Amino acid sequence: MSDKQMHPCSCTVEPAEEYALPGDRMRQLKGALVRSVFRIPGMDCPSEEQIIRMRLAAAPVAAMVFDLPGRSLVVDHTGDPAALVALLEPLGYGTALQESNVLSAGQTPLAAPDSDAEAKVLWILLAINAAMSVIEIFAGWWANSAGLLSDAADMLADAGVYGVALYAVGRTAVHKRTAAHLSGLLQLALALGVLTETGRRIITGSTPEGIAMIGISLLALAANIACLALLSRHRDGGVHMRASYIFSANDVLANLGVIVAGVLVGWMNSPWPDWVIGFGIGVMVLIGSIRILRLR
Repeated sequence: MSDKQMHPCSCTVEPAEEYALPGDRMRQLKGALVRSVFRIPGMDCPSEEQIIRMRLAAAPVAAMVFDLPGRSLVVDHTGDPAALVALLEPLGYGTALQESNVLSAGQTPLAAPDSDAEAKVLWILLAINAAMSVIEIFAGWWANSAGLLSDAADMLADAGVYGVALYAVGRTAVHKRTAAHLSGLLQLALALGVLTETGRRIITGSTPEGIAMIGISLLALAANIACLALLSRHRDGGVHMRASYIFSANDVLANLGVIVAGVLVGWMNSPWPDWVIGFGIGVMVLIGSIRILRLR
């Protein structure tokens, strides 16, 4: 559930006007079903997939197929693909149109989303992220760890995104936008709370428990792996049930970051590694909330 700023590749978004098609081409696309492929280097986890789905909720989209590891999106839609680029550009994920073609008579349209399968996946994601956030909150207070508290906020933010997506299944675009903004406000409150708490710990000089940080972060890492194992059983049930759906490189990086911070806390006998990772994760959640609140 959290924003993901660390990506192995980057892409400069071109202005939407550069994707505008010639008049003859636009007349050909009018009313026809078009398949467009987008490169989205800033998309690498399920919560960002849900943000993109909500962003395109009101667009003339028939179906979408996400490839999270490949950072790409295939969309069957009507009208100019430049309109979709313009909708996705404000998210800051680096959207770029790779190709766009009218579907021929022999081509099969993408399968429409299976709402029941999507809801089942979202319930699993929501339950695991919510449970781990509660565990990390209590563990963070007990261990005096800003890193664990920040990671708890990150997982709770992800749970909020999945909850919003679950609420939005089968509902109108207005409902989806409203729910998304509520999720963004929740993430904003969590981020500000985490940053404030980290600042308080720096001022008061609380000492975290390095061993507890490592143990709980390993549990959170195991939870992410458990999600992947559960969802891999449904990889043939539709595009939303693929194992790659749960892949979240930055959540794993956050877990590993807290583990490394725990090791450094014990080795250096200093709370600074915990404070640094806590502040870093808090900033990620803050940026994620801003992205969601920018949805229109």
